[in-house]
Amino acid sequence: MKTRFLNKMAGLLAVLLLFSCTGKFEEYNTDNTGFTDEQKTYDYNTFGVWLKVVQMGIYFNYDWGSGKNWHFQTMQNLNADMFSGYMHDFKPFNAGLGNTVYNLQDGWNGTMWDNTYGYIMTEIKQTEDHSRDKYPAFYAIAKILKVEIMHRISDYYGPIVYTKFGESDAGVMPDSQKDAYYAFFQDLGEAIHLLSEYDGEETFSRFDMIMPENYRTFGEWMRFANSLRLRLAIRIAMVDPDKARDEAHKSLTHPAGLLEEAYEVVAVSTAGTGYSNPLGEINKAWEEVFMNANMESILKGYKDPRLSRYFEPATGQGYSGEYRGIRQGTGFNHSRYSEHSRSTITQKTDAILMTPAEVWFLRAEAALRGWSGEDAGTCYEQGVRSSFNQWRVGEANAYLQSDHVAADFVDTFTPDYSAKALCLVSPAWDEEASRETKLEKIITQKWIACYPEGCEAWAEQRRTGYPRLFPVLVNKSNGKIDTRTMIRRLNFPVSIISGNPAQYSALCEYLGGPDTGGTRLWWDTGVNFRD
Repeated sequence: MKTRFLNKMAGLLAVLLLFSCTGKFEEYNTDNTGFTDEQKTYDYNTFGVWLKVVQMGIYFNYDWGSGKNWHFQTMQNLNADMFSGYMHDFKPFNAGLGNTVYNLQDGWNGTMWDNTYGYIMTEIKQTEDHSRDKYPAFYAIAKILKVEIMHRISDYYGPIVYTKFGESDAGVMPDSQKDAYYAFFQDLGEAIHLLSEYDGEETFSRFDMIMPENYRTFGEWMRFANSLRLRLAIRIAMVDPDKARDEAHKSLTHPAGLLEEAYEVVAVSTAGTGYSNPLGEINKAWEEVFMNANMESILKGYKDPRLSRYFEPATGQGYSGEYRGIRQGTGFNHSRYSEHSRSTITQKTDAILMTPAEVWFLRAEAALRGWSGEDAGTCYEQGVRSSFNQWRVGEANAYLQSDHVAADFVDTFTPDYSAKALCLVSPAWDEEASRETKLEKIITQKWIACYPEGCEAWAEQRRTGYPRLFPVLVNKSNGKIDTRTMIRRLNFPVSIISGNPAQYSALCEYLGGPDTGGTRLWWDTGVNFRD
């Protein structure tokens, strides 16, 4: 990581946020796309330009004048990608006392909030304000993108500014996470309705960066919206089961359908779009993205053929050709892990947001909870097959009959960093197993299939406790984060405290606990079944 540069930019972002969601919204809402008002008129080309920027801001990599890639590293890679159990950095940032040991760095942890509100939500707000009547299909797509972006923010922090974003009142107040989720469902429902009723001539295809090539249709956007609604319904299954069941039913029964075919991978395209995968940049150019010990334990133990698609073999003397991961929370202050297994993701890899495999696993859980007439085991196996197809690793039949479990993790250099395997469920479906065991199988396979999208993986791991991850060995949170319970969220950006204390007070009140990484979010109940 370009450490000095990041420290400077973190300071700049703190200044930016001083006027976030305040009476300076007109300034805050300044268009940063590089197009003047004279160059743009309010036609569908205008909205297409704005929404193209928005698509680059989900898996964040757009240059507003402060460079690219580093935003993503602090927004996601040094947070969700690591806390999910996917990845790790080999460098001893902050003398080994950074996020890896729960010494949360405010300069990193606020960038998800800062960049999203400072840049992306302004583009969405402009589109919503000007497209509703004349171009309802573009308005609908803006709504879908808004939910895709903002549920990630809410799943990081909890309460957020959503329904009142852009209001000129200097005291703009946030929404509780419950209210935000209800607004997500409302926005998705409205978007799906508008697209299903739309019969205009305008097309979004030439601005579309995330739907599968050759399938950039409004119908595909409806399937994405339905799938997103199912994702969020499953998320609140334990905290608000009636609402969850109702929204899941809407998704599962809507005539537009869900993402389910092999080609229906929703990902930010790098092909001729001007977008490059930021994870690929910090992996290939900066050489700072390595396999997490949890991935090594589970994928090696399962003899999972996706291992070689996800990571490269290590190159270190004495273990070259093997797959070696790094355990989070060891607080190492050296760089000797630099020859361990690195990610295979490159700058040209499309940035995955949602896959049909994930949706099949969502359907499996919905069936397990009795929300549909589908068979949980069938949906589970279809999810595994879909992921195998996506990564082109052959047939999944033998894998789905396997009784392999995760392998013990053995640290290359320090025996005290080693750990016994925690994930003791196998890939084979067992119809006689308990609901809890079935759920653990579903979520563990969904975790594998969602790679490398750490935001969703971390959210689901917190919600369910699966897969079972190694706890940190060194905990520098000063008692704010429990080692066994693990980190539950990121704290709000410190600049809100001085920039908008009333808003910060309301955020904390809605959070219902201290503004630390140890406070559970609304949907994070700590249980998976109650009957």
